[in-house]
Amino acid sequence: MRNEVLDKIFKRREKPLVPLTREEKIALKRRKRAVTKKNFFLNYQLYLFMLIPFVWLILFEYVPLYGIQIAFRRFTPTLGITGSPWVGLDNFRQFFNSWMFERVLRNTLILAFYTLIAGFPIPILFALSLNALRSARFRKISQMLTYMPNFIATVVMISIMMQIFNPIVGAYGIIYRWLFDAMPPNIWGSPSAFRHLYVWGIVWQGMGWGSIIYIAALSSVDAELHEAAQIDGATRLKRVWHIDIPAIIPTITIMFILRMGNIMSIGFERVFLMQNPLTLFASEVISTYVWRMSLGAAIPRWSYGAAVGLFNTAINFSMLLFVNRIARKIGSTSLW
Repeated sequence: MRNEVLDKIFKRREKPLVPLTREEKIALKRRKRAVTKKNFFLNYQLYLFMLIPFVWLILFEYVPLYGIQIAFRRFTPTLGITGSPWVGLDNFRQFFNSWMFERVLRNTLILAFYTLIAGFPIPILFALSLNALRSARFRKISQMLTYMPNFIATVVMISIMMQIFNPIVGAYGIIYRWLFDAMPPNIWGSPSAFRHLYVWGIVWQGMGWGSIIYIAALSSVDAELHEAAQIDGATRLKRVWHIDIPAIIPTITIMFILRMGNIMSIGFERVFLMQNPLTLFASEVISTYVWRMSLGAAIPRWSYGAAVGLFNTAINFSMLLFVNRIARKIGSTSLW
């Protein structure tokens, strides 16, 4: 009986406007369940592999969300989370009314958008340049040299930068004295120079690694398109503009959405290592401010720090939703 009903359904595909009867809908659902069950048993090894990251995601990403309520309490470790008094939005009001609110928000936004403007297009341009090279050997050497800084620890990278820009014994100081016959200014003590050092240090360290996904996308471009364009007389630059760039636009869109969803998450470790009392005015961002108010304070303000961190996360999430919606309206590529 079920097979007869299914045969009727398949025959009616030629008439999609005709609605299915209740019996046909039930038979179709049963058929789908049977196919799903069969696929599960045929590929159970893959589902077991998926179980490991799924359990990790639940334990380390969702279970800790239980503690987010301390942002709405006056948390005391001796009382515990549920025993601490509920204060609602008082911690958020304290942050919004604080004299540090404008400073840390401004510094975070400046560093975030500066990093986005400088750091997002450079890996794309680098990938396009490597893909256009004729020498495969030179391309591999360039990739290897640009990938290497990504594997250097942040603390080591900051130490290298400090040695290079040391005004006395560093390359910066030696070249400056040789050119101008004067003592160079201390870059590490300049608030205006801090932002440039931070951003271009990130660009230098992550340019090669960030280009990997674009190189992978470019490798899927059909070579016949380039051959046809060459026959039509297209130059290398025109082939990059009309073939390579349109091919990686979906990848660029997805990467841009993900970057915007994490735009306010300024790296704590790098900023903290580069900070000093002279640059604190320009280098105090939300992540370092949370640390100073919680772990770095003589009297930790756990709830206040959690509220500031939750505010930062809410902005990131809002930006992710907003940019994904704009991308979905403008083009066909989006996260969901």
